[in-house]
Amino acid sequence: MHGRKRMESAGVARRWLWVGVLGLGLTLTGCRTTGAGTKPDATANKQVVEFDPVTVTADLELDKLNDEELFAGGTSAFAANDFKQAARYFGRLADFHPNSQHRRQALYNAGLAHQRLKEWDDAYGRFSELAEPEKGQGDALDASFRVAESLYHLERYEDAVKLLTTLAARADLPAGRRIEAQVQQGICQVEAGRTDDAEGTLRKALAAYDALPDKAEVEDYFPAQAHFFVGEIYRLHYEAVKLEASRGSDGLAQDLNYKAELLLSAQGHYLRAIRVGNGYWATAAGAQIGALYENLHEHMVNSPTPPELNAEEAEVYRQELRKKIRVLLTKSINIYERTLEAAERIGSQNAFVDRTRQSLEKVKTLLLADADTESEGVSVPMPASNAGAKHR
Repeated sequence: MHGRKRMESAGVARRWLWVGVLGLGLTLTGCRTTGAGTKPDATANKQVVEFDPVTVTADLELDKLNDEELFAGGTSAFAANDFKQAARYFGRLADFHPNSQHRRQALYNAGLAHQRLKEWDDAYGRFSELAEPEKGQGDALDASFRVAESLYHLERYEDAVKLLTTLAARADLPAGRRIEAQVQQGICQVEAGRTDDAEGTLRKALAAYDALPDKAEVEDYFPAQAHFFVGEIYRLHYEAVKLEASRGSDGLAQDLNYKAELLLSAQGHYLRAIRVGNGYWATAAGAQIGALYENLHEHMVNSPTPPELNAEEAEVYRQELRKKIRVLLTKSINIYERTLEAAERIGSQNAFVDRTRQSLEKVKTLLLADADTESEGVSVPMPASNAGAKHR
């Protein structure tokens, strides 16, 4: 999911008042009759009033400020990236000045401040009060997307899917917003484990994008993100295929071929993400392609020798496997280097770029180790079982 809009705030001392009143409970006990002539119990009509302890928080510092002053304070704090303080000022305005002309803006900006602080429950509460996914425009529409984003981070994926489905179905929205909703819907379906539904949703979004006469209507972020996550779906399918030596050499070869086909399918979608031209998703896709080859290398290194092979056949098998492994390492290095070159060219710096640099050094070390092993004439040891296999 991704973000877009206004303000934020850091900490300021709050004073807390503990009040032990609120939440009145009434218990009435009826008249108990024990027989004719018996006096009624003196406690029979007694009313028992119980007080539950309640904690009420007050901000005495802000209590003296009116809505204009609160809005100005929140705006200033957000501009200074003081998101704790911004959430405090805007929240106070929204909660204690229901008739203020600034209340809707304060609600939205309080939600933004909480999002910047990754306080997703609080962000969800603020944006939910504004959101109108079925018909809303302006802040009501933006808040709807923000609610979906908060639900995503709260791992309430099905709730997010439902909301985004409503947004994606709105014919009154511009194409860019509908495609944005479809892409985010597909991502939430991936996270919910509904990969088949997710692929259908993402492909539908890409088809809508491809049909646009003017691609400038849509930010390149979203089609690139859609291609990336279709690649992720095939990566998940790839990872689900295990290389089991117990299936024999023929079965192992079939599994390896199928795994390689899924790798190529994932790679194809990652490459499409790169071609869209969005810097963030281009570097992310390049990093994932390199990681796929690195991962396949790990699977092959840790795959045991088929049990039906004799010693001589096993040695030939190891030699052939080492050739394939070297090709995978070389491909991985090439992709990592190209990804870093592209990131440097466009000035992209993110977690995928950092991971790519680390992975490049790791794979280069593996390739050098393999070359040293070959020059010494040492065979690559193969594990006796699949117990040591690593899966990403």
